Formats: sequence, structure tokens, C-alpha cells
Amino acid sequence: MRIAAVGDVHLAEDARGHLRPALEHLHEHADVLLLAGDLTRHGTADEARVVADEFGDLPVPVVGVLGNHDYHSDAQDEITELLRDRGIVVLEGESVVLDVDGARLGVAGTKGFGGGFAGKCASAFGEPEMKQFAGHTVELADRFRGAVAELDGADVRVALLHYSPISDTLRGEPAEIYPFLGSYLLGEPIDEFHLDLAVHGHAHAGCERGTTPGGVRVRNVAQPVIRTAYAVYRFEN
Repeated sequence: MRIAAVGDVHLAEDARGHLRPALEHLHEHADVLLLAGDLTRHGTADEARVVADEFGDLPVPVVGVLGNHDYHSDAQDEITELLRDRGIVVLEGESVVLDVDGARLGVAGTKGFGGGFAGKCASAFGEPEMKQFAGHTVELADRFRGAVAELDGADVRVALLHYSPISDTLRGEPAEIYPFLGSYLLGEPIDEFHLDLAVHGHAHAGCERGTTPGGVRVRNVAQPVIRTAYAVYRFEN
């Protein structure tokens, strides 16, 4: 099974057609494409139409999550609908199981949120604003855990996020902004259910490869990190 993934493409009208030529023959290299959020530049419906034209109607299934940029203009519901209308599966605290290359691929997806990592993380304590910040991560992580639990029975199980579930793949980013790049709460269900792979974006100055405390491979597929139209990860069926 060949899983292609990319995030942080930040498409707008001036990028129309830039990615499509590299995707037309995607089926020769991969069996599925995962999109790890920040698909638009400012989260507008017009930008989402560019995303739909670039990634819609491809010869392989496409599954994605939204990122923080895709929420910027408060049009995330319209963006989701536009992408789904073009056959792109958009997940938020949900899962999907696909028949891929004679096997079952399960994908659990969420945007996720910040908060930081073990020993250096935010907590839902104090001012309402702080409780809201930390509480949003807890809420999304709980929904994500439910989605991961639904993947039981799939041959290959993958977590698809925008924010990072570990700090390993943030190396290269300023340590001061780690709390805004991910949360260990997103990594806990990945280890609890022993997934096969997790992919995320968001950390443009991070590094590609990392591992959860439980040994699950994590890959930062933000396009500024992988520096290509997509990266491909392979699994034996």
C-alpha cells in the first residue's frame, strides 16, 4: 500500500494549476492521497475552489483535514462542503475506511489544536480565555480518540492531523512556539491504539521524521518541509 501525503499547500487563485500536473499521474506512485490541512491561504471559499480544482476528481481517493488557515475567514463549513462536492473526504473527529490495493486503509482525522507537550503544556486553569484555549484541544483530542477507536479491523491505520501530536517533528521551529504547533493529547490515542502511521503539517520549519513515545512513526508533510508535491509512505499488505 502506497500512501501519499502533503499539507500546507496554501492555495489561492495565483496558484491555480501549479499542483495539478504533478497529480495527474499520482496513481502510478500512490494508492491514496492524504491532505494535512492549511489547504487555503486565508480560508476563503474562492481559495477552496482552487483547492477543489487541484485535488478533486483524481484517480486515487483523497482524504483531508482542514488547518488553521482554512478557519481564518470563518468559512470552514463552506470549504468542507466545496471539497466534499468534488469527492474529497474531509474529516473532523471522524474516520473512514477505504479499500486500497486489496487491503483496508483506515484514516482517523482531526485538525487538532495547540497546547504543548508533556511537562511544558497549557492547562484548563485560570482565566476563561486560558480554559477555552486548553479546553479546545481536549475536546478535539477526545473526538479524535473516538475516531481512532473506529478503525479496529483495518489492515493499515493512519492518523491524519494538521497540528502535531509530538515535539520530534517540530525540531527547527523556535521552542517558544511549540505550544501553538501541537499537543501531546493528540498523540495519546495514536499510541493507545497502536496505529501504523501519523501525518501532520503546520510546522513549516520543522523536520519530517519523528516517533511517538510508543514507537509509532510520525511524518511532518508540510510542503515547506518535504519540498515536493507529496511524499509517499509504503506498507506491505
